[in-house]
Order: sequence, then C-alpha cells, then structure tokens
Amino acid sequence: MAAELHVELVAADRSVWSGEATLVVARTTSGDIGVMPGHQPLLGVLESGPVTIRTSEGGTVVAAVHGGFLSFADNKLSLLAEIAELADEIDVQRAERALERAKSDTDAAAERRADVRLRAVAVR
Repeated sequence: MAAELHVELVAADRSVWSGEATLVVARTTSGDIGVMPGHQPLLGVLESGPVTIRTSEGGTVVAAVHGGFLSFADNKLSLLAEIAELADEIDVQRAERALERAKSDTDAAAERRADVRLRAVAVR
C-alpha cells in the first residue's frame, strides 16, 4: 500500500490545490468521508463544508468547498467543486459580514456559504 495519494482540488474557475497527501476528509451527501492511500475506488457528491487535507510534509490544507464531486482511483483523488477557496484566502471579517447579511435577508444558501467559509477558517 502506498503511503500517500495524489490530490487535485479544482473549482469551476481554477485549480485550487494539488499535491501529495496522507489523508483527505470531505463532506459528501452520504456523510463525512476520510480517504487514505489504498482506499477503495469511489465516486461521491460533495456537500458544502470544509475539506481538510493532511499533506505528506505533515502540514494541513483546509478549503471551503460548495458542491461538486469527488473521485478516487489508483491513489488519485480528484475533488471537482463548484466553488472552493483555501482557508488562507478567506477574509474573516468579510465572511462574518456576509453571514449577518444573509441572516437578515433570510437567504439560506448565502448563509450556508458564509458559514462554511468561517468553519474552514476555524479548522485551519
């Protein structure tokens, strides 16, 4: 069994992160899933939520992901997201303002997106 897997996190508009990892945790429609090297092949639908990547170098990469798919085969994990941004790229104050605005506008989708962004920052 290999000690690492290759990960590609891609949003509709850009490549977000690519590299070697020992573990990836993501939220799917079936619940949270952890993918490690040697995992059985799988295809899943991503739910909005943080994705946590444990890199081969011992670091952690966290991204806020909103919808999409994940696919794993031959020690290659592809996360194809509708929207994704690294926690390091998220402006916390802007996300907090967006959450408050969404709550006052009773916009559930915008509230969920802002909440996921803030959770991703909290995980990093």
